[in-house]
Amino acid sequence: MTHITQTPAYIIENDQQALNAAYQVADFALNTRNERDQCRILPIEEIEQFSFKGLGGIRIPKAFGGAFVSNKTLAQVFRILSKADANVGQIPQNQIALLNMINMMGNEQQKKFIFSEILHGKRLANGGPERYTKDSKTLETTLSVKDGQYILNGEKFYSTGSSFAHWLAIKAVHPEGHVVLVIIDAQEKGVEVINDWYGFGQRTTASGTVRLNQVRVNPDLIFDERKLYEKPNYRGAYSQLLQVAIDVGIAEAAFAETLTAVHKARPIIDAQVEKASSEHYTLQEVGKLNILLDASILLLDEAAEYLDELDQHKIVTAEQAAQASIRVAEAKVYANDAALQISEKLLELGGSRSCLSQHHLDQYWRNARVHTLHDPVRWKLHAIGNYYLNQAFPARHAWI
Repeated sequence: MTHITQTPAYIIENDQQALNAAYQVADFALNTRNERDQCRILPIEEIEQFSFKGLGGIRIPKAFGGAFVSNKTLAQVFRILSKADANVGQIPQNQIALLNMINMMGNEQQKKFIFSEILHGKRLANGGPERYTKDSKTLETTLSVKDGQYILNGEKFYSTGSSFAHWLAIKAVHPEGHVVLVIIDAQEKGVEVINDWYGFGQRTTASGTVRLNQVRVNPDLIFDERKLYEKPNYRGAYSQLLQVAIDVGIAEAAFAETLTAVHKARPIIDAQVEKASSEHYTLQEVGKLNILLDASILLLDEAAEYLDELDQHKIVTAEQAAQASIRVAEAKVYANDAALQISEKLLELGGSRSCLSQHHLDQYWRNARVHTLHDPVRWKLHAIGNYYLNQAFPARHAWI
């Protein structure tokens, strides 16, 4: 496991401070991004900066000392980070989503403790789904009671950011049969965090294995997930908003690189022009890509604004929760296409020289392809069509 020096965190107080901090972290991350991607070097200092600048707690409610920035600002923060380095964008998004769940499930004492830890610069990561179960929802990790002590056993994978975390959030089956979320100290005896993530994209997210062998659990840090289903909510849309922002950030970076690459490319002989930027078909392709990118940004902003509206409601109806999921799903469809199509066209329009490893242009498509696998866009389209055609509400979980 990676051991990171703890630095006291700055407390962000408003949306503008959050955006300023995001730009600062993004600039820092961009400096060594290519080397880290090529050599699989974890962004330890970059994630430390994320926490030090106070970005980890920007959606913590004001009653607990956080800024509770708007969803629109939150999405922009993750766009900024992901445009600079999609790995740095993906690593902390689980923390943001988990804090939202804790705010929904936890009692005042639990929330006060966890939120305080984050505001002081500590990090929280998920233990991840399980690798060999029949689906991503099925759990074999168990919470049991031995001699009056709660004990956790199991193995997780896709544990994004676990190597950087001070606390791990683990889903497990409670002795009574229901699912709970357990928060454990990452340094607790019996916890083994292994950086064995070897995806061809998003290479430095530390999305590997967490093994749990007879890990003692503080009973005060057990959260009953049944509370998430007691009434309508939009925690799935909220979680998905972050994924959309990451894809949009990748698309923005790839589009900027496309403009640069075209200006450096040589025109095809048949075009009979002096430079590639004057080729008719190239102009057409760049125009189409720009529209696709603009549409993805617009849909992301509109979805975030709708969540901001819902944040003002004490009670959310099933219709409002469904509408939130559909709006974010629509944004996801365009973000998915923008990230994949722009990153691929970058290589095509940049010409043969764009494939040279010294330019590092392959990372955008690799990152886009891997990250968009998280939540298959075909099921977003299914949910959207079923909603408008049959008035069917989407399923209620973290992926819609």
